[in-house]
Amino acid sequence: MGSYLFRNVTVWDGINDEAYDGEVLVEGNRIKTVARGANQISSENAAEVIDGHGRFLMPGLVEGHCHLSFVGPTRNQDLGEIPPEEHLLKTCRNATMILNHGFTSCYSAASAKLRIDVVVRQEIEDGYLAGPRYRAAGPEITVTGGLGDERKAHMHAESFGMLADGPDEIRKAVRLCCRENVDNVKFNVSGDEFVGHARAEIVSLSEEELRVGVETAHDWGKRVACHSRAAESVKRAVRAGVDCIYHCDFADEEALDMLESVKHRVIVGPAFGLVHNSVFEGDVVGLTKDVVERMGLPRKLEHTVATYHEMRKRGMRVVVGGDYGFTITPMGQNARDIGHFVKFFGYTPAEALKCATAVGGDLMGHKGELGVITAGALADILLVDGNPLLDQSVLVGPSNFDMIMKDGGIYRDPRASQAWRSH
Repeated sequence: MGSYLFRNVTVWDGINDEAYDGEVLVEGNRIKTVARGANQISSENAAEVIDGHGRFLMPGLVEGHCHLSFVGPTRNQDLGEIPPEEHLLKTCRNATMILNHGFTSCYSAASAKLRIDVVVRQEIEDGYLAGPRYRAAGPEITVTGGLGDERKAHMHAESFGMLADGPDEIRKAVRLCCRENVDNVKFNVSGDEFVGHARAEIVSLSEEELRVGVETAHDWGKRVACHSRAAESVKRAVRAGVDCIYHCDFADEEALDMLESVKHRVIVGPAFGLVHNSVFEGDVVGLTKDVVERMGLPRKLEHTVATYHEMRKRGMRVVVGGDYGFTITPMGQNARDIGHFVKFFGYTPAEALKCATAVGGDLMGHKGELGVITAGALADILLVDGNPLLDQSVLVGPSNFDMIMKDGGIYRDPRASQAWRSH
C-alpha cells in the first residue's frame, strides 16, 4: 500500500445521489481527502498520480448474500457430495472471481461445509489468496425436514444444512460454529419452493429454537442472519432479534410493520437473483414453463416484487445478493441484482447502488467507513468504464472495471492495460 491521487474522475460517493467531477487521495488503506473540481489536492501529497480520464470512481461493491462455496450445484445435495478437497479449491476460485467482478466485500449467507468459509477468509486475510473482504459463516442451521435436510428414512445424505433439533441441539450447533471461528451464524426458519417437504410458506424452526440460537450467537459476538420466506417466519425472526433477514417474500402487513419498527437495527435482502432466473431463465436447467408454474415460482416473484416495493417506501435497509452460485445463478452474475432493484422494485439507480455499497458496508460491520467515498473511509474503490447511474449493466462482468482497489492496494491496475496507455 502506498498513496494515490486520482484526478480527472467522476466521483459517486455512495452517500449522495449525484456524481460529480472531483479528485480522491488515498493514503495507506484509507481515503485521506475527497474534493470537488480539478487540481484541488496537491500532488505532493501522493506517491502516484492516476489520471482517471473521466472514468466513474465509486465504492467497491458489497455482496450481502454470498455463497462462495456454492460451486454450481443443480440440486441441494450436490454440495454434500463434493469431496472437501475439491470443494475448497473451487471456493477459492469463486473468491478470486468475485473480486474480479468488482465485489471487494462479501457477507456470507452460509458455507456449504463447516470450515470452508473460515479457511478461505483466513487465506484472503493472510494475503495468499486474491479475494474480497469476507465475513465467514458456517452451514445453514436447520431442523429435521427443514430447508437443507436432504436425508431420507432409508438413506443418509448431506446438503448445505447443519441439522439440530430442539433448543439444546441448536445451542450446541451455534457453539460449534463459533468454536470454528465463523463471523456469522444463519438459521433456516422457513422452507422453500425447491424443497418438496418444506415449501416456502412452511415455518420449520420453532420460535424457542430460534430465540435460543440467536441468544447464543449474540453471546459469542456473532451477527445472525436467517432464511425467512413465510410471513410467520419473518415475525419470529424479528421477535428473536435476528440481525439480517433474507427473502421475506410472503411478508404480510403485520410482518412489514414489525420490520419497519426495527429498521434501525435489522437489514433485509431479497436474494432475488434465484427467483428471477428460475422464472425467466429456468430452461437452462430444465425448469420449463410448466414446471415453474407448478412450483409456484411466478407467484413468489409477484409477492417478492410487491414486498420490496413496500420496503422501499418504508425506508428499510436492503442489500443486494441473489443466491448466486447455483447452476441457474452462476457466480459472476451477482451485480445483476442492482438492475433488478431498479426494474422490479422501483428503486432509483442511486438507491440501488447504495444497496450494493453503503448498506452492504453496514452489514459488513463498517457503517460509514465501507461502501462510501469519504474522508476516513476504507479504500475499497472501483474505476468503471461507464456510468452505472445510467446503465447498471456496466457493473455486470469484469470487463468494465479499469481499476479494482481493496484496502488501499491496487488489485487491478488501470495503467497496465494497453487501452489505458493509449489515452
